[in-house]
Amino acid sequence: MPGNYFKTKPYSLLMEEMKGENRLRRVLGPIQLTSLGVGAIIGTGIFVLTGKAAHDTTGPALMLSFVASGIACIFAALCYAEFASMTPVAGSAYTYAYATMGELFAWIIGWDLVLEYAVGSATVAHGWSHYFQDFISIFGIHLPHGMTTAPFDYDPGLGKLISTHTVLDLPAILITAIVTVILVKGIKESASFNAGMVITKLCIVFFVIIVGSFYVNPANWRPFAPYGFTGISFFGKTLFGTADAGGQPLGMLAGAAIIFFAYIGFDSVSTHAEEARRPNRDVPIGIVASLLICTVLYIAVAAVLTGMVPYNQINIDAPVSDAFAQHGLTKARFLISAGALTGITSVLLVMMLSLPRVMLAMARDGMLPTSFFGAVHPKFRTPYKSTILTGVFVAALAAFLPLRILAELVNIGTLLAFVMVCAAVLIMRKIEPDAPRPFRAPFVPFVPIAGMATCLLLMFSLPAENWVRLIIWLAIGLLIYFAYGRHHSVLTRIAQGTNTPIPTAKPGVEPVAGR
Repeated sequence: MPGNYFKTKPYSLLMEEMKGENRLRRVLGPIQLTSLGVGAIIGTGIFVLTGKAAHDTTGPALMLSFVASGIACIFAALCYAEFASMTPVAGSAYTYAYATMGELFAWIIGWDLVLEYAVGSATVAHGWSHYFQDFISIFGIHLPHGMTTAPFDYDPGLGKLISTHTVLDLPAILITAIVTVILVKGIKESASFNAGMVITKLCIVFFVIIVGSFYVNPANWRPFAPYGFTGISFFGKTLFGTADAGGQPLGMLAGAAIIFFAYIGFDSVSTHAEEARRPNRDVPIGIVASLLICTVLYIAVAAVLTGMVPYNQINIDAPVSDAFAQHGLTKARFLISAGALTGITSVLLVMMLSLPRVMLAMARDGMLPTSFFGAVHPKFRTPYKSTILTGVFVAALAAFLPLRILAELVNIGTLLAFVMVCAAVLIMRKIEPDAPRPFRAPFVPFVPIAGMATCLLLMFSLPAENWVRLIIWLAIGLLIYFAYGRHHSVLTRIAQGTNTPIPTAKPGVEPVAGR
């Protein structure tokens, strides 16, 4: 039934699902949601990717790269906030797409979110591993070389993949396993654990900004943009700016596309709308507040880092702690490494917390097997089966794929999700003009159109191979949809007249079979 591919999920049906007993517990307030957003945003981006972007792509112009990425995120954040206030259910952009663009687009965006959170989590686990090894090296402890990182990496100087002569990244596997256990335990415990880590890493970030400012040498900011202010390419052909030996674009905008990963996280707040006490108010506050706080901190840290150390001498693996070490501040290095470990752990926790909620929403719609992805633990009230599966998948990615490839792959997937959410706001304003909107994105249609334009600009500033990887990932997703999802979706069964009630089985058992 080709017409069903574009059949939208009625707004009334979204609200009806919240009346079942197989829903998540509403325990999160605005402070906890903002904390989850900050927890997801400040981590690998600020402690790891700043060094890579400044060293390889932008130079001191990294400060403007954060501004450019932040502007794109602000437009998308306003659109996310409007939808999250309208539909306080699990699923984030997947749910929004289902209500506006139809089932096929919903599947594409849901599969894209799996890419964002799974690969993003693996990237964060890599960052944690680098800082963990930097931390224990202070005490003269070193892991066997074969267990320190992924078995290969991308060398921008050579423009190709090279062997690292290792086997796997053992610390990344271990931290993923620990976080998985915490997440199975429960959302309230996870949020409280995250809040403590957020406070710790904010203290470290302020320490870096305040103490590091005394060691800033303005001469290190010259030249300010050694690679230029552009860096826009189109499927491998550089349109504005220069490229490295491998054809990857260089410049401020190219850097914005890379460090865009640093902002990933504010959208994860929307995946917890079903667990917010007052989602119509609290979720928009959490999204916007976390984004604004982190944007200011990012720009300040980028200024300090590139001012403390010449951009071409920044350590890519642990840039912030190493910058202090280069000035002889060994005690500060200890403090920063410990804080970075805490901060990155909270990012991993929030990202791995979000993915099972997206899969739960897809399972409720019949797009994924409900007995597995829709199962909620009878005691902890968490989607425990999909959480465990997420942990296994993330650990495998983190063990064998390098940081550079993972970061760029998750960026393009997230940017695609943002484009579709911005488009969905325009569509929803047209088809459901009278639907309750406790929070309304301002200046529509300018905001969603500007969001789509800026996100597409950053997508085209990524290396061409990222488009190839994205297309392959989406192709795999479409195979799964046509083989399973389209036959089992609730809307298809309704259209065929064979629909059974939306699964609302008793928590912790298979929703279809019952107890």
